[in-house]
Amino acid sequence: MKRHKIGQRPAHKAETARAGLGQRNGPGIFAQTGPPQSVGHHPPVHHPCSPFLKTEVRDSQNKLETVQKESEALKTLVQDSQSKIESLQKENEALKTLVQDSQSKIESLQKENEALKTLVQDSQSKIESLQKENEGKKVAFSAGLLASGTGQTGPFTDSKTLEYKKVFSNVGNAYDSNTGIFTAPVRGVYYFRFYGHCHGGTTMAISLLKNSQTQCSLHDWKPFSNGNASNGVVLTLEIGDQIYTHLWKDTWVYDDPASYTSFSGFLIFPL
Repeated sequence: MKRHKIGQRPAHKAETARAGLGQRNGPGIFAQTGPPQSVGHHPPVHHPCSPFLKTEVRDSQNKLETVQKESEALKTLVQDSQSKIESLQKENEALKTLVQDSQSKIESLQKENEALKTLVQDSQSKIESLQKENEGKKVAFSAGLLASGTGQTGPFTDSKTLEYKKVFSNVGNAYDSNTGIFTAPVRGVYYFRFYGHCHGGTTMAISLLKNSQTQCSLHDWKPFSNGNASNGVVLTLEIGDQIYTHLWKDTWVYDDPASYTSFSGFLIFPL
């Protein structure tokens, strides 16, 4: 055990006293320089908050909530708009398909119409051609010997072509009353008939000729009173063939307004 001198204090106790009491202020009195400090600890700091800032905070929170609600509403609106857009896009696609189908049908109908137009034009051309042919196939005539009055024709020193002046009909204008000759306008089968009348005591003889070739004849030799005769024939003619009648030489034929002496013919059918 260490001994200390009388009047001395242990060094560590003196240092502790100084640290606790601070500086000495006069004999035996130490003045404390500050409050006791605790190692590693700081007292809390309090900041006062004004009522204005609290109000600003609440307003900001309210605005934030409002903006959030508006944002949600906008999201819903955008979703609805997208749904409508998708629906419209689908409708547009369906309409496009419908339009394409309609265009295809229209093109098909246009082609059909063109074909029908061509067919109609061809039909009209054929109809016109057939009408012209039919007009050419309508052939018929009939004529009496004298245009008016009464009288004998003949006798002549040579055969003579009879000119039938009183024309009853001349469809197709194939008969010429100036010459007494019928000219075939179309190839076909024709029927011809001719009549003759004479008075008693005279001889009548008439032949029907085709291109100068006799086809058939009629004859009445000096009848006691009036005499009548007729004949007819069916002939195949080419276009331009000529048919007419000849009064034989030294014979007579009589006619009056009753047209006892006549010449007729018509086309039966074309070939």
